[in-house]
Amino acid sequence: MTMRLRFRAVVLAASMSLAWVWGQAHAADVPLITGEHWVRSSPDVKKAFLIGIANTIQVETAYEGKKPPPDAQSLMPRLVKGLRGQTLDSVSDRLDKWYAANPGKLQRPVVETIWFEVVLPGIK
Repeated sequence: MTMRLRFRAVVLAASMSLAWVWGQAHAADVPLITGEHWVRSSPDVKKAFLIGIANTIQVETAYEGKKPPPDAQSLMPRLVKGLRGQTLDSVSDRLDKWYAANPGKLQRPVVETIWFEVVLPGIK
């Protein structure tokens, strides 16, 4: 089995496992991480959250292969382009600075803040 086929098999198994686990969880059981959570979290917890997002993007990108869907059908091409050149530390720093500068907006979800404050400016 080639490396590429093994990788696809692992991705498929991981995706199926994630889908099964996700299907077992109710929406109420999965909290939406907001700025309140972010500012109270340790650097290690923040990094773990960002690693989870990065891994999700990597799995989806690998699954799509060389023919990703058009922008109108997927966020992945825009996420990849907008996050190009960013590191876990640079995204974490930008989130820290944004929430510090906007203490009245701590209810804003972290993924929304990443999209509007990191991804979209990275696309332009």
